[in-house]
Amino acid sequence: MFSFFRKKPARDEAANPVEPAAPEGVEAGAPHSPVVEAQAEPVAEPLAVPETASPVAAPAVAQPQPQDKPKLSWTERLKAGLAKTRDKLGKSLASVFGGGKIDDELYEELETVLLTADMGVEATTFLLDDVRERVTLKGLKDAQELKGALKDSLNDLIAPLEIPLDVSGQKPFILMVAGVNGAGKTTSIGKLAKYFQSQGKSVLLAAGDTFRAAAREQLVVWGERNGVQVIAQESGDAAAVAFDAVNAARARGVDVIIVDTAGRLPTQLHLMDEIKKVKRVVQKADPTGPHEILLVLDANTGQNAVSQVKSFDDALGLTGLVLTKLDGTAKGGVIAGIAKQRPVPLRFIGVGEGIDDLRPFVARDYIDALFD
Repeated sequence: MFSFFRKKPARDEAANPVEPAAPEGVEAGAPHSPVVEAQAEPVAEPLAVPETASPVAAPAVAQPQPQDKPKLSWTERLKAGLAKTRDKLGKSLASVFGGGKIDDELYEELETVLLTADMGVEATTFLLDDVRERVTLKGLKDAQELKGALKDSLNDLIAPLEIPLDVSGQKPFILMVAGVNGAGKTTSIGKLAKYFQSQGKSVLLAAGDTFRAAAREQLVVWGERNGVQVIAQESGDAAAVAFDAVNAARARGVDVIIVDTAGRLPTQLHLMDEIKKVKRVVQKADPTGPHEILLVLDANTGQNAVSQVKSFDDALGLTGLVLTKLDGTAKGGVIAGIAKQRPVPLRFIGVGEGIDDLRPFVARDYIDALFD
């Protein structure tokens, strides 16, 4: 039988929930392994105590309090996050949009700029052809007018990725998250939990990343920060964790369950097979699930992110993407490459380490922050 433990004082009687039937494909004995359930409780910050105390108490002196820095809006944070990419683009585009007539030499310079921003060959070719057509149709003559044409062309390319995630159609809404190690997957899950809570949704996390050391503990910490329950299992069977969590979410009437999965490279075929197994087991627990399969991408990887999208989409059938670490890269143009080669909806982008620094993708906001 399963044992559920909470971070609360021990009770005299332990709860013994009815054990669901194990699905076919889950390793023998896995669902019977002890389940650790972390219930987040607010933790009081300890008061600082001096190592030595003076025998005579000094009179209290009011100290000036530093003024809090004004909190930046999301638009300002996005612009700051894309500063490296914008600076890289700006220095190159200054020569392109600096004046003069529109000719083949200018288009060659623009092509170099777009490739340097890591937009990829296919997206760059599309943008150049589209900009040429706009210049002809509008009769543009000056290079400065080319900037507006490029922004409109880029918006038309990436705007189809702007499809917000709607979790209202199912309860529980099962969200499965994949990604390679280091992409920011577990951190993004914590931020997603906070985002759904801000919408008034109850959230449960499933610690299915049994491949990376301390991944379960890291997810529990995020659960504590958000006041969210975390379902984990000591056996190390990711599929069994997912199966238990889906049943627990259904029994408790939870709105959204986020299933973490082990980070892996798409070239690790045996691990990709394991994540496929997690998806199959989730479908056994709930035939309608998973309702969303998100892939977390690190913007620093540039065009390699496009390859990851293709590999994981072929294996799992992705329904959404999360692009993280835009604040630390000059390769923000990779969104254009994704839009052209594998247009999976870009649900969220991240531009910082704060818990609120993950927001739904808005194409026009991204373009304005990239160019202005």
